[in-house]
Amino acid sequence: MYSTCYNHFVRIQSETFLNAKPETVLKDAFGYDSFRHHQENIIRNVLSGKDTLAVMPTGGGKSLCYQIPALIMPGITIVISPLISLMQDQVSSLDKKGISSVFINSTLEWEEFLETAARIKNGDVKIVYVSPEGLSSNKIKDLLTNPKVLVSCVCIDEAHCISEWGHDFRPDYLEIFQIRSLCPNAVMLALTATATEMVRNDIVRNLGMKNPTVFISSFNRPNIYLSVKPKIAPLDLVCDCIERHKGESGIIYCLSRRQVDELTTSLKHLKYSVKPYHAGLKDEIRAKNQEAFIQGKVDIIVATVAFGMGIDKPDVRYVINYDLPKSIEEYYQEIGRAGRDGKPSEALLLFSRGDVHKIKYFFEDLADKSKAENLLNAMVNYGAMHMCRRRSLLGYFGEVYDTEKHPEQTKCCDICSRGKTPLYDVTIPVQKFLCCMIRTNERFGTAYVVDVLLGSRQKRIVENKHNKISTWGIGKDIEKDKWFQLVDLMLMAGYIKKEGEYNILKLTSSARQLLATREQIFLPIEL
Repeated sequence: MYSTCYNHFVRIQSETFLNAKPETVLKDAFGYDSFRHHQENIIRNVLSGKDTLAVMPTGGGKSLCYQIPALIMPGITIVISPLISLMQDQVSSLDKKGISSVFINSTLEWEEFLETAARIKNGDVKIVYVSPEGLSSNKIKDLLTNPKVLVSCVCIDEAHCISEWGHDFRPDYLEIFQIRSLCPNAVMLALTATATEMVRNDIVRNLGMKNPTVFISSFNRPNIYLSVKPKIAPLDLVCDCIERHKGESGIIYCLSRRQVDELTTSLKHLKYSVKPYHAGLKDEIRAKNQEAFIQGKVDIIVATVAFGMGIDKPDVRYVINYDLPKSIEEYYQEIGRAGRDGKPSEALLLFSRGDVHKIKYFFEDLADKSKAENLLNAMVNYGAMHMCRRRSLLGYFGEVYDTEKHPEQTKCCDICSRGKTPLYDVTIPVQKFLCCMIRTNERFGTAYVVDVLLGSRQKRIVENKHNKISTWGIGKDIEKDKWFQLVDLMLMAGYIKKEGEYNILKLTSSARQLLATREQIFLPIEL
């Protein structure tokens, strides 16, 4: 009896918005008065049957770009999503709005799948969430090609996962290409929050998109204040941030499950309202902790990277990266979970080069470590820089940020808040470093050259007889971490560059000219 009533209710909802205007569905089904960013243009492009790639910031309302067309078009919309928990959250959210949706993934028993498939064939479902690996199963292929099933749209969420140049490449995403032959008349929509030009080109090619229209929203989130602090006494820094936002919601991201548990325990001892979230917890505990955070029953969630995808919580006031993210893309996605309501929020990164070695451990099983290391190096440069962080962050994604055009954002990050960054004479330290590179024949990376300058007697240096060269030990007056910061600035200034898989340092023509003319060098670092 319940099933019959439910199906009748869903069928009415499906027919209500068939061929309706997008603004009508926006208001009546989702309760919003106006579109944001490129939402309306993306939706109209999809409804016109044109393949579409949309790059929108985290919190920019990507879901509506497929949900509204799904209600207007006949048949079903297939949404390919990478996380089971994300599918379940989306289905639960849509069901509360009276919009029928289902997910098909490994959690379904055979009987449940048959019941779900029957609902789809009967026209009682508008949106179907499928995992990328699920597309290769015969049961889903048979379902999508069933004559009773009309697929009007195929949406690929987190589309950057299909690119080997992306920060979260997943081989299973390459299987999505086959859906074009299974559903040749369906329009394709690819959505992502983070995609450089190289990644965007990969998405279009690997999905077999047909002359897609590309929409790129601004990556600028002006309400989020960006700050980076050295990871010294990190628990104190975390508590300082929490106190600045006392009683408000915040997310703290850690690299490992162990770190999540340790930090959660420490904060609990300090009487903070906090819960953990990571894959090592039981499903029911994760779901309970997530729901408590969303409902405001818990102030703080300490989590690993997966937490936050698809979660609709607009009032997160701060995001803390306790450990260094593996890439700018990952960092941008995580901080984008703050301030979705447009109110002032904070993104705090605790920066330590020691985290680099922890992260590289995860690269051991990768077929091509160089791409992952290049992404990590960009993140390290961001953390170590001495220029406007917003300009650097947006520039990474190819967006020019002109502070003169945004006078209201003159204090958008910790660097800008300090006012004009003072420059210091670093001529002699730079000359020492460049000369050490020359004495070691420009064959090594940063860590090796710094160790030589500090007078290290490690085995490799002694075997190469670099403990005998004139630059060995001449940099002992400067701390190791300061040397690394100076190298980052030299890279940004164009005096040196990195080459090859192992990031070998090479002098540029500018550096050779500096050594020849003995010109004074000023950089924003006090040594």
